[in-house]
This record gives sequence, structure tokens and C-alpha cells, in this order.
Amino acid sequence: MKPPQKPHILFLFSDTGGGHRSAAEAIIEALHLEFGDTVTTEMVDFLKEHMPTPINRLPQWYPYMVKLPQLWGASFRISDGRARARAITATLWPAVSRFARGIVNRHPSDLIVSVHPLATSFILRALGKNRPPFITVVTDMVTTHALWFDQRADLICVPTDIARFRAIEYGMEPEQVVTVGQPIAARYCVPVGDKSELRRKLGWPLDKFTAVLVGGGEGMGPLAQTARAINESGLDLFLAVVAGRNERLKHSLEEYFWNIPARIYGFTRDMPDFMRAADVLITKAGPGTIAEALNAHLPIILYAKLPGQEDGNVTYVRETGTGVWAPTPQRVVSTLREWIEQPERRQKFVEACKKAARPDSSRTIARLIGEKLGLMVTQ
Repeated sequence: MKPPQKPHILFLFSDTGGGHRSAAEAIIEALHLEFGDTVTTEMVDFLKEHMPTPINRLPQWYPYMVKLPQLWGASFRISDGRARARAITATLWPAVSRFARGIVNRHPSDLIVSVHPLATSFILRALGKNRPPFITVVTDMVTTHALWFDQRADLICVPTDIARFRAIEYGMEPEQVVTVGQPIAARYCVPVGDKSELRRKLGWPLDKFTAVLVGGGEGMGPLAQTARAINESGLDLFLAVVAGRNERLKHSLEEYFWNIPARIYGFTRDMPDFMRAADVLITKAGPGTIAEALNAHLPIILYAKLPGQEDGNVTYVRETGTGVWAPTPQRVVSTLREWIEQPERRQKFVEACKKAARPDSSRTIARLIGEKLGLMVTQ
């Protein structure tokens, strides 16, 4: 007699920004932490691997598209709205229907999780009525586009209560939408630990105020200008700069004359330790990075945002008291000076980060998936 087949879960993502892939990976990790090897999982880049040209080139074009932030923001606003989202999917359906059905046929599953707004409506329509459970995990923190929300989904997981309110505004039933936080990897959710020990491990100075400056996986935003302003500020601090996959930026910063102790990194897997070892994070307003900083109890200085879906992230950080908006290098330097000279002010932001942190987000989503499949927790 054959053993019962393990439930198979399909994750639909695409690399238009690093957050979609990392969210899927974090949930998969949490599923295996919760349910061991009683499930199987699969990640499919539905745009790159399955969609027709030119739609399949969106992941390749994304880094160039976001270099025109005002145009990106205008596109976001023009296309947002329930009626407009429906018009977009209806217009594109004749071109993508065969490909969407191909995804469904080639990747049979017992449950589908979409972590990308473009996947939701197309795949739900391709599935038809006799389909497995479908869960949407929204990876935009606050300013969520209408394309995320489709009433046919069984469950919609959102990062914040504001995002939940927007989902209901777009026609979702209240019981259909649950606030769970931002899914992030387990390595970002461990206790903060001892900063001195972490700094010793990283080879960082033990006795200096420490700032980590990042620009996302692609090293986006005015990262170089901000780094140089900090270098020329006369502040007594140590600066770790993470240039991500931007090798050109990394090389130029390595060649720069530094007046302060500084370390330059490319793409790194050590960000959890960087955050727990630092006193402040200086970053663009990406939702995943913000959530990771909150779990590290690390105050945030936001120096750049992508108009549209990251607008609300700035508001969220300011209103929760977990950081500040400093959109010029001079304002970044001013905030750093204030927090160095008045450590009690920075400590208020630390306490706010502790309150806002949601380290169980990924495992909460995993349990919701398990409930839909009737799984028993193994841990």
C-alpha cells in the first residue's frame, strides 16, 4: 500500500523587487519549521518562466524602471483602483490566458500561495471553480495596489491594519483578510543578543556608534551621496555600507577616501548580524528591510522611497515612532548627530521598534496554510 501523498504547495512569485522572492522563501522555511517534512513546496517565477513576451521581461526591466521613480509613481497611481485593476486584468487576459492555464496544468498543487500582485487574478481565473485553496500574501506594507485583491481568494494575509483597511475598501470581505505582519526569514527573528560579541565577530569597532547604510538588493537610492555626507560630517561613528549587487557602486566606495572607520560590502547574507550589531539603520523604504529592522529593535532613518507602494511605509515608520524620514544627506547627518549626542532620544525609537516587531509573521502564515490543508504542527 502506497503511503499517503504529502500536500504540495505552489508559491507564485517574480523577481520584480527582492521582496517577493524573500517572502516566499521565508514562508517555506516557516512551513518546514512548523510541519517538518510533511509538506512539499515549489516556487515558480510565473512572469519570467511562463508569461509571453514582453511580459516575461518585467523582472529583467525592473531595476531600470525604478530608476525613473516619478514615472513609476505616476504609473502606480494611474493603475490603482478596483475598477482600473479589473480593466487591466481583463485587457491582458486574452494574451496571458493560455500561459496562465499552462502554469496550473504544469504545476498541480494542493494549495497555491501568491506573493505577487500580478499573479493573483490571472491564476484564479485560470483555475476555475474546482480548484485548490488560494492564499494571497501581500508584501507591500501599507500602500497596497488594487491588483493584490481578488474576492475569489480564500484568504488574504496583509502586513498591517492599514493594508487590511485598504483591502476591505477594495471590496474584500472583513473575514477574508487577516493582519499577520511582514513575512521574513527566521534568522531575522532571533533574540537581539550582545552587540559587543556580534561586533567582535564581524571585526567592527566595539566602542563606536555604529550605522548600517543599505539601498536594497540592487543598491538603489542616493546611497553614495549619503555615505559621502556622513564621511564628511565630522561625526564619531563607524559606518558599514551594503551596496548589494551593485558592483560598480561597491568598487567606487572602496576607492573613496574615508575619514571615518568604514567597511564596504556587496550582497551579503550577514544582514541579520549587521542589524543586531548596529545602533541605526539608514535605508530606502523597502517593506522587508523595515520589518527586519523592527525585529532587531533597530531605529530606522529612511532616506529614499519608491513612489507608489513605498509612500505608506514612510508614514508607517513615522507614525509608529520607529524611525524618521530624512530625504536628503544633510537630514540623515542631522539625525545621526542628534542620536549620537542625545542617546536617550534614540532609545525611544528602540522601544517603539520592540512594540512594532512581529517576529512570528512567517510562522503565523505557515499555520494558516496548515489549517487549510488540515496539517498537524510537528514542532
